[in-house]
Amino acid sequence: MTLVELLPYLVVAGFCGGIAQSVAGFERGGCLGAIFTGLIGAVLGTWLARQLGLDEMLSLRIGNRDFPVIWSVLGASMFVGILAALTSQRRRHVRDRS
Repeated sequence: MTLVELLPYLVVAGFCGGIAQSVAGFERGGCLGAIFTGLIGAVLGTWLARQLGLDEMLSLRIGNRDFPVIWSVLGASMFVGILAALTSQRRRHVRDRS
């Protein structure tokens, strides 16, 4: 993958991660956090869709690779939801000690 292919890939991942963070109501990490969330969501969502035997609904072709937009947003939403649950539980526990 060249730099010319990587930049649009990261932009789309950031867009998907930002949507997922908005859906889940947990926003941390800014732009880099959204990109990371979108990339993790693409991996998680695609894996889950394959396990369930579902087709790719919306994919963007960047260079010679496809980026699964819908599965990225759904996977990232699950990932962010899990992160929000874990960190809010930890925060409650820390507040109880004070």
